Amino acid sequence: MRVFGFIIFFIYAYFEVSFFITVADSIGVFLALIGIIATSIIGLSLIKKQGLRNLSIMQQKIANQQSPKDEIIKSVSLLFAGFLLLIPGFLTDILGAIMLIPRVQEYIVRFIIGKLPSKFYSFYSNSNTQMNDVIEGEFERKGDE
Repeated sequence: MRVFGFIIFFIYAYFEVSFFITVADSIGVFLALIGIIATSIIGLSLIKKQGLRNLSIMQQKIANQQSPKDEIIKSVSLLFAGFLLLIPGFLTDILGAIMLIPRVQEYIVRFIIGKLPSKFYSFYSNSNTQMNDVIEGEFERKGDE
């Protein structure tokens, strides 16, 4: 399995370097490097802003006793997009930019929710579920007298 991971990594590196050479040949090496650095900076700032917005939406939903599952999954997809934008290279920047599109995020959320076990989904899909239910009662041990 490790060999397969190395093969995938080297195939990725080959395509990334080939794509960089193609872009650098057409626009110049200096502009290609500036483009990679700029997408990393822009991606980091976008991830920070959208991540904070999703965090505030999650807090509001939790305060209103609603399920924050969509925002949690969107936050994970934003984190993944940010990771892709921070990796140097144009292919990962393109994939990271695609992950920032709201429609793509909605598709990812629907796909992940479809893969979740039904017990997990039915618990979180019920918006009337009270998270702070307290059941009061009394008990006594049968062995202790």
